[in-house]
Amino acid sequence: MNSLQQHDPEVAEIIRGELHRQQWTLDMIAAENLAPLSVIEAGASVFTNKAAEGYPGKRFHAGCEYTDQIEALAIKRVKDLFKAEHANVQPHSGVNANMAVYLAVLKLGDPVISMKLDHGGHISHGAKASLTGHCYHFSHYGVAPETEFIDYDEVLKLAQQYRPKMIVGGASSYPRLIDYAKLREIADEVGAYLLIDMAHIAGLVAAEAIPSPVPYADFVTFTTYKTLMGGRGGVILCKEPYGKKVDQAIFPGVQGTPYVQMIAAKAVCFHNARSEAFRRIQQQIIVNARQFCNALQSYGYRLVTGGTDNHLALVDLRNKGLKGNIAESILERIGIMANKNVIPYDPENPMITSGLRFGTPALTTRGMKEPEMEHIAAIVHQTLSNVSDESALKQLQEQVKTLCEAFPIYQEL
Repeated sequence: MNSLQQHDPEVAEIIRGELHRQQWTLDMIAAENLAPLSVIEAGASVFTNKAAEGYPGKRFHAGCEYTDQIEALAIKRVKDLFKAEHANVQPHSGVNANMAVYLAVLKLGDPVISMKLDHGGHISHGAKASLTGHCYHFSHYGVAPETEFIDYDEVLKLAQQYRPKMIVGGASSYPRLIDYAKLREIADEVGAYLLIDMAHIAGLVAAEAIPSPVPYADFVTFTTYKTLMGGRGGVILCKEPYGKKVDQAIFPGVQGTPYVQMIAAKAVCFHNARSEAFRRIQQQIIVNARQFCNALQSYGYRLVTGGTDNHLALVDLRNKGLKGNIAESILERIGIMANKNVIPYDPENPMITSGLRFGTPALTTRGMKEPEMEHIAAIVHQTLSNVSDESALKQLQEQVKTLCEAFPIYQEL
């Protein structure tokens, strides 16, 4: 950061502070990961100077020779990676990707069904606080009270009742696999499009560590910065007949010029995702998540759904007499980053919550495996059992620092 240090030392100092924070804390936020240096370099490239509305070969600005090359390369790589028929790599975010899919094939006010936000869905799946909830008529399915697994019978009943134009699958805090074939069957029965939002699990899918929704869905959206270990941004995959509508929905529908530097970062991300090192990391992410869940259960914590099939664990804290916001705060004090999270049928509001969400992507990227998951679960338990013991918390903070020192961030693929 030589130039930045010279021209704006205040910002340089803040960035150094964030680098220090990432190095000396354990990131267990399920929506975060560590991007390799190659991705960071591409995302900070001179492509940040380029305006390029339109698509390769059809731009509204001159000087797009290399912009066209990098976007075409990113498209080819992501189609090959996920075996998709069509891809759009321009979305600035996963929310933009979802908005574009809705815009491409729905009319304002059309009925849509999706997973309840407080049962694991996402805000862009028709939450009242989201623009999506204002533009379309969403009805929501949830999980069965007894199992906390998605209630596909409820999905079918809602579909038969509302005859939706689209069914949305995918979640941000659901620790189990989703039955894409069943959702496809229900969508076909009522003549609905099927959109799968795999933002959280795209890396696991790319590595074939879990099943892919691409063969079943009309549209698949995802972000590149979670398990996929890429720069920040979104992607849309779809069947070829919908490609033109999707492209028009992104530009000029919901965006102007793309972030070309982030398309470059996405291209690198898709290249990295073909490596054996990446595949090993993704497989280990699941192993680590299960080990962490098992360890927490041994300390008496209740896991929503009883465990996990992916990268995250959702913990019900009620039998420990704790609220999610308090648990999040005390863990942050010792250097473990998790997030308060509602659980199915949660009696608390979203700013308090009865749950905590943990994820293993960033820890796994740092090289941690099962023994470290056991150790971190023990630290979590001891922390939440000693929330008012300053001496104990200080000792636990030192254990976190020791782990951070042993597993530095930015280990290049």
